[in-house]
Amino acid sequence: MRIKLLQASLLAFLGIVFAAGTRAEINVGVTLSATGPAASLGIPEKNTVALLPTTIAGQKLNYIVLDDASDTTTAVKNTRKLLAENRVDLVIGSTTTPNSLAMIDVVAEGETPMISMAAGARIIDPMDGKRAWVFKTPQNDAQMATAIVQHMLDNKVRTVAYIGFADAYGEGWWNEFSKIAEARKIQIVGNERFNRADTSVTGQVLKILAARPDAVLVGGAGTPAALPQKSLKEKGYKGLMYQTHGVANADFLRVCGKDCEGTFLPAGPVLVAAQLPDSNPIKKVALDYVTKYEAMHGKGTASTFGAHAWDASLLLANAVPEALKKAQPGTPGFRQALRQALEKTTNLTGAHGVFNMSPQDHLGFDQRARVMVRIDNGIWKLVE
Repeated sequence: MRIKLLQASLLAFLGIVFAAGTRAEINVGVTLSATGPAASLGIPEKNTVALLPTTIAGQKLNYIVLDDASDTTTAVKNTRKLLAENRVDLVIGSTTTPNSLAMIDVVAEGETPMISMAAGARIIDPMDGKRAWVFKTPQNDAQMATAIVQHMLDNKVRTVAYIGFADAYGEGWWNEFSKIAEARKIQIVGNERFNRADTSVTGQVLKILAARPDAVLVGGAGTPAALPQKSLKEKGYKGLMYQTHGVANADFLRVCGKDCEGTFLPAGPVLVAAQLPDSNPIKKVALDYVTKYEAMHGKGTASTFGAHAWDASLLLANAVPEALKKAQPGTPGFRQALRQALEKTTNLTGAHGVFNMSPQDHLGFDQRARVMVRIDNGIWKLVE
């Protein structure tokens, strides 16, 4: 009897050890747009995942990376798969605003925190029970739109036309930009839309040219955002051109070419990390990312989009030690604790800005998270 009791105790002890070992791994699900219209944004994000740490606070990290092909339905399917089959503790993604918005219901239902790499403010605002599970790393539209409007005013722009994506990204930018521009007495003389996969915007461009605006803002992202600008330039437009922070990568420069010379856009500081003053607290972290990325992929290849994935990893690394005090990976308690820890992020410097989150703000950036940039001879130049 005593031997049987000892055997039972040993088996129970081994079971506890084995269970503890299996809980020591953190599963991170990633869905991003490595193909499709948003591929120029998703590819640097995918490349960055390969650079992320594989341990945090002594826990092994497993990254399960899926391609949603820039498609909303696929992004939702990927998210369901990551939660149901891979039992992830956290979801990073997706690349675009429409995809990220579609994923909110899934992660909220699964009570699993999500860090979006898309810019739309609607991803985290207005805060509600579902969005309580969602965070993001890119700057909000309103924050960047304010920088554009101020630059327009400084350059005597009185009239402006807008042409943006016919989706949540384009609408989000229109809503924020038009509100701020009108409040600052800039007259909007055009409001056009186009699809990410369109090959012509002649009709929209002709309407804009007829309005003769001082400036045009393109509310697009990635290489598709080059189409309206190239068309405007081909038809002789001479006014100021503005793009959003959705174009801040080398592929956009390559596709747009000479037609984008002199274009202004707001961007995260990481885009011009080497040009930042040494006093800027973001410079060191931004340069660290740029150095690591370009060591793998070549000089000039780093973009703001890959840095969104990098910042998601920094947020995770900051939150995990706190979450581990309350629960073990792979459990509902850990996912809840991780969500709470992310929400309490304070003074965490990333490649894009300094995060100070709260229950009402799941981004937490201030004005240090943006700079104005000009395209000059095919490279990004910091506007002083």
